[in-house]
Amino acid sequence: MATVDERARYRPNPSVLTALKSPRLLTREVLAGLVVGLALIPEAIAFSIIAGVDPKVGLFSAFVMAVSIAFVGGRPAMISAATGAVALVIAPVMREHGMDYFIATVILAGVFQVLLAVLGVAKLMRFIPRSVMVGFVNALAILVFMAQLPHLIDVPWLVYPLVAAGLLVMVLVPRLTKVVPAPLISIILVTAVVVVFALDVPTVGDEGELPRSLPELFIPNVPLTWETFTIIAPFSLGMALVGLLESLMTAKLVDEITDTHSRKTREAWGQGVANMLSGFLGGMGGCAMIGQTMINVKVSGARTRISTFCAGVFLLVLVVTLGDVVAIIPMAALVAVMIMVCVATFDWHSIRLSTLRRMPKSETIVMVATVVLVVLTQNLAIGVVAGVIVASVLFVRRVSHFATVTRSVTADAAHYTVDGELFFASSNDLTTQFEYADDPERVVIDMSRSHIWDASTVAALDAIETKYAQHGKSVELVGLNDASGLFHGRLSGGFPPA
Repeated sequence: MATVDERARYRPNPSVLTALKSPRLLTREVLAGLVVGLALIPEAIAFSIIAGVDPKVGLFSAFVMAVSIAFVGGRPAMISAATGAVALVIAPVMREHGMDYFIATVILAGVFQVLLAVLGVAKLMRFIPRSVMVGFVNALAILVFMAQLPHLIDVPWLVYPLVAAGLLVMVLVPRLTKVVPAPLISIILVTAVVVVFALDVPTVGDEGELPRSLPELFIPNVPLTWETFTIIAPFSLGMALVGLLESLMTAKLVDEITDTHSRKTREAWGQGVANMLSGFLGGMGGCAMIGQTMINVKVSGARTRISTFCAGVFLLVLVVTLGDVVAIIPMAALVAVMIMVCVATFDWHSIRLSTLRRMPKSETIVMVATVVLVVLTQNLAIGVVAGVIVASVLFVRRVSHFATVTRSVTADAAHYTVDGELFFASSNDLTTQFEYADDPERVVIDMSRSHIWDASTVAALDAIETKYAQHGKSVELVGLNDASGLFHGRLSGGFPPA
């Protein structure tokens, strides 16, 4: 049960109730939701194409994910919808087995996410270093920008001045007013120019047909057998892991931007619930979206669940009732918004020469490795996991040199002082730092400035005692702290001689 301090730590600021009582805050949240709703439409259609499904599947998924996560998620103001990472993972199911197996895969992925949340997978976030986090953010900014390139290549030349105009509006408007989100003003002005002057440029309507009805209950027609499970489970587990990783990383990023805390475990099972609901309503599932979340939080200034809820509601209203209006919005307007998101998302401080000179080389290597792997594979899970592995290897390599052994000899004994943390890497060559043949018959090893962390260290100490015993000499370990003493006492003597 949460304590009073824990409740205060996770209390949203501002809360939904505070926003509802403040016309200024409520206006900001609603308008932010409208901007995100507009930005979600072409993205959802594009991700539907990646997954090999009808555009309405991605749009329904975006609606269901956004609305449901507004209630069950743990990170206020974060946007969840259909995503490219998830689409890539489950696309083979649609291609090889059809729609019913595809939806069953989404539902099972939601079940897996709830189970992973119960098992405490969110707590593993603490093991992701800051350098991996920076690499994750920079890689996502690059991927979001790369996703805009198809809308900037082999298009009418008028697209380029329209994108430039949209960017200029978003740079200048915040200097004049922040009451209305700059992206919304940019979209309206660019659309007005295209309509008034009847410019022939690509529009949202060119991306795919918009649905004309509400989502309906969809029960996948698949046999409830072990064979079905073996077909969809690998893809469901992959979707669950990728979705949780992207969602929890995005939640952590928003925590840092807003200087607030969020419930990562609740976010994990909330994502599972949202995916199950998405599947049962004919959606392709998804996870948190870094681009739309940055539009909502960093560009539009939203802070509550109201903006997330409104994003989903506006999306459905726009595509179902105002589909003809939405269809005329030029893609140039939305591309400009996404490019501004990339600029705001990228951690420019991380690549400044002053930062690179000051930062340890190992941190820079981890950041660059994460960026390169995410961009090359376009898979967040591979990039982040690889980044964590690289960071772990470099950390182990660095601390393995921290343990030192100093020797002094008196008339009756040899005294050794071990200084540093002892684990499998640092204790690996511990046995080579003693003068077995030249020491007196009594050897004292002072462990007061060290700590034993694993069985490898206990085995190394046993090997040292064995080597001295072979020379007819005795060893005395002194200064072990309580934890090290208990650990050593429990394992010592349990290893075969080397």
